[in-house]
Amino acid sequence: MNIIVDAMGGDRAPGDIIQGCIDAVMEYDISLTLVGNEDVIRGELKNRNAPENRFTIVHASEVIEADEAPVAAVRGKKDSSMVKGLELIRQDPKGVFVSAGNTGALMAGGLLKVGRIKGVDRPALAPVIPNLGRGTLLIDAGANAECKPQNLVQFAIMGSIYMERVMQHDNPTVGLVNIGQEETKGNELTKEAYALLKQEKSINFIGNVEPRDIPQGVVDVLVCDGFVGNVILKLTEGVAFGLFQMLKEELTKNALSKIGALLLKPGFRTIKNRMDYAEHGGAPLLGIKGGIIKAHGSSDARAIKNAVRQAVLFARNNVLETIMASVNPSGEVS
Repeated sequence: MNIIVDAMGGDRAPGDIIQGCIDAVMEYDISLTLVGNEDVIRGELKNRNAPENRFTIVHASEVIEADEAPVAAVRGKKDSSMVKGLELIRQDPKGVFVSAGNTGALMAGGLLKVGRIKGVDRPALAPVIPNLGRGTLLIDAGANAECKPQNLVQFAIMGSIYMERVMQHDNPTVGLVNIGQEETKGNELTKEAYALLKQEKSINFIGNVEPRDIPQGVVDVLVCDGFVGNVILKLTEGVAFGLFQMLKEELTKNALSKIGALLLKPGFRTIKNRMDYAEHGGAPLLGIKGGIIKAHGSSDARAIKNAVRQAVLFARNNVLETIMASVNPSGEVS
């Protein structure tokens, strides 16, 4: 099992990235490959009394920054930690690469350096969004602003496999984001996609899901094009942040409310943890000929540790091989 981590990607790199990796190797009893500036990585490992025999270091002299143009960065910075990590995945498709770096560059690099699975037209980004249920995989969340109906079917197949193999949801339910529950609702994309999803025997499709029902956790996998998915993702994050801000203001405005807040603090902490991206670690980029987990740009050590856990489950449960067999029964890989 080859788990590779971009040690230089993300707002808190390299410190929190490496600490998360140290926590992961200790908790999950694994070894990791760290990609980045070798001197910096060795210094961080030494300062944190890490078991250095658990780490392999691949030197990379460059870093792709968060504000760089994705394609230009991937093509221009060939010695960056992200590009070198992706090249390792290309050499070993059974490996899994974790990065908190530039999202656009990671998606572009996945296509340019690793390539698509045969039978998948569009790779998709698939974060788990928190809700009143067990959490829902949102696919696509921004990789493809425009899609064809068949793309959504592929998203549903890949998302179902991921939720079953990694998130441990048996026979995951699949829903299609739409403006109404009726089969005839929506635009041409959703109406055509509905008909195809209904016929697809490899998934547990239950029909349309209205946006107001998403927080209820009515399905395990939520399918949509990347434009709609990105709006859902960002709106969910914004509403959650706004609600917590309002609660904080109300519960700290006078002495009596502060006493009440103190009593309610354990409950609020539980809710906050359920809404925290760090609990899931990252979002898989599905449809690429290798495992890729995109961690949040502001990931702390706990988020990175959980992203590595996702990578371990991805590799151990043969997610890539299962997706390849499901979307491409012929077995061709390129």
